Amino acid sequence: MKLIENIENIATPFERAVVTIGNFDGVHIGHQALFHQVIETADTISGTSVAITFEPHPLRVLKKDAPPPQITLYDQKIELIEKSGIDVLVCIPFTEAFADLSARAFVHDLLIQKIGMQVIVVGQDYTFGRKREGNVALLRQYARQLDFEVVVLDWIKSGRLGAGRTSSTKIREFVMQGQLEAAQKLLGRFYQIRGTVVTGRDRGGKLLGFPTANINLYDELCPQTGVYAVSVECRGKRFQGVANIGYSPTFDDHIFTVEVHILDFKEDIYGETIRVNFIKRIREEKKFSQISELADQIAKDIDVAREILHLLV
Repeated sequence: MKLIENIENIATPFERAVVTIGNFDGVHIGHQALFHQVIETADTISGTSVAITFEPHPLRVLKKDAPPPQITLYDQKIELIEKSGIDVLVCIPFTEAFADLSARAFVHDLLIQKIGMQVIVVGQDYTFGRKREGNVALLRQYARQLDFEVVVLDWIKSGRLGAGRTSSTKIREFVMQGQLEAAQKLLGRFYQIRGTVVTGRDRGGKLLGFPTANINLYDELCPQTGVYAVSVECRGKRFQGVANIGYSPTFDDHIFTVEVHILDFKEDIYGETIRVNFIKRIREEKKFSQISELADQIAKDIDVAREILHLLV
């Protein structure tokens, strides 16, 4: 995949470009359906499949007071879009000036003149241009005037999850509620956080007998506090593990931490970046009267996690 991080770096329009546009936060199954249609359409006309996204997220610019936490930060979003098979990803720096671009200028000047768009693939609720003045109806009107094709996909339903159509908003809710299995169904993969292993409070191994990797998170969206069965990607390999997210109530120090005990693992990984995939929430955080009781519970959590993770092999 070719990554272009500024539209000014596009020297000439792409050959018969088939385009989809969005924030693609989470790169969930609805986004994946758009990418699949773009790639399929581009193949039929021997064209170029193009995805266009924005950085930062538009709400960071337009709603500065309380933007939602992002499901996938920039680097992960690029990785996931690349895995879809898209030929070109164009990332447009989102500014207030760009937000003021009219709907017609967005289509004519950017998509047609700069990108070379012949086909655009969007969802039913697609909006574009200044103050979201453009919608699918206007896009179809422009298509007749400017000679391009519009393909509108149906929403991907969330099945029995009670979430209606698949959306980034619903995925955020599932993650923050600890419903990682539900989030996985809408993402098409396990929810993942990334971070650097840092020095912790030196309790896991010495006091409890279970050494942990303390993670300084890169991600903004963190699952609900509790204990989880996880898989851990480290040094190009995948390991099983148990993660604890929360405030360690037994120690009563009220410091938020993300700690992972990697099963059957004894290597020193301080300073390294690891990826943690959340499989299932085992239990909520609990305050124990004795450290020995907490250690016994962790042993039970590990047994439960092994059973859960064994089913994924």
